[in-house]
Formats: sequence, structure tokens, C-alpha cells
Amino acid sequence: MTATFGRPQMLPGEFEELAHLAPRAVEGIRLEFLNGRLAVKPRPDGNHSRVVEWLVRSCLQARPELFLHHHGVKVQRARDGRAYPDGVLAPSEAFAGLGEWVDAGSVLMVAEITDAEAEADHRARVEKPRAYAETDIPVYLLIDRESAEVVVHSQPDGVRYERVQTLPFGRTVQLPEPVGISLDTEPLKNWVR
Repeated sequence: MTATFGRPQMLPGEFEELAHLAPRAVEGIRLEFLNGRLAVKPRPDGNHSRVVEWLVRSCLQARPELFLHHHGVKVQRARDGRAYPDGVLAPSEAFAGLGEWVDAGSVLMVAEITDAEAEADHRARVEKPRAYAETDIPVYLLIDRESAEVVVHSQPDGVRYERVQTLPFGRTVQLPEPVGISLDTEPLKNWVR
């Protein structure tokens, strides 16, 4: 990669190539590109994986025509960002035949689960809500294992989410349309940090 005047330090294609090669160099590594910065998404721990499994099962039971995919999403249209959510809820066939990074047009919801690593935690709480709202993703679900809360962001206005609802683990969370799923968050109490 050569730095030149008048263009970003890294172009989307260059980032995608680097992100594609990174897991081969370091097993399990996933890279993200938000706000013009390269970031490493930490490997999930066992409880993190259990939360993902719970979310997959909950979504499939409520809406079997949908699936919680594991794809990178093109975000921040003006800045060519790339995020790797813990889950991407979309129709089950939405990404058939596509590569690792998908456009957000079919995405109904993205989900993130907080991590112990401080930088990744900051991205999930601060940078990603804005990036997902800028991309007009209808719902952003943050499962916060630190505070034992679920945060539902909805009604993106192209800059931020206009509605943010925070509920403690144990409550039933109604994910707004176009998701339209109720989640019993009682099991999440088993997987806090």
C-alpha cells in the first residue's frame, strides 16, 4: 500500500485483501475498518459464543425465514467502513453467492456482544451505533455482558439512532420492526463477565 496525497491511507479493496489474509497469519483474527482506522476484533470467549448461540436459536424459533449470518458488513457509506458484527440478521438466502463483505441493504439487524478488550468494547458502545445508523441498518442490538443489559437501537436517521432502549437481563425485549422478535433475556444472566 502506498500513501498518496488526496486519498485515504487505505482503500476498501486494500482493507478487504488484508482482512482476508489476516486469519491465515493469526488464527481467528478478524479485522474491522471504522472511521478510517484499522481495528482488531478479539476472539470470542466461551460465554460470548454461548450468547451468539442463544441469539441464533431465538431468532430461528421466532422467524425461521431469517438467519443470523456471520458476515462482514459494508458500513459508513461516505467513509467506506467495514464492520464484523457478532451477528447479521437477514433473510436466510440474502448473501448466497456473495463474498465476505456484504452490502447492508438486506440487513434487518446487527448484533454485538461486549468484550473484555477495552478498544473493542468502546467500538461496540460508541463507534458502531453511529456506523450502523449511518448505514441505515434498522436495528442494532448490543448485548452488554459488563452491565448485564440489552440495548436496542432503532429508527436510524442517517446519523444516529433516534430510539435507544436499555433493559436488564431477565426482561423480555421486543425488537422493533422490521425484526419483530421478542427475546427472553433470562438465559443471558448465565454468561455475564
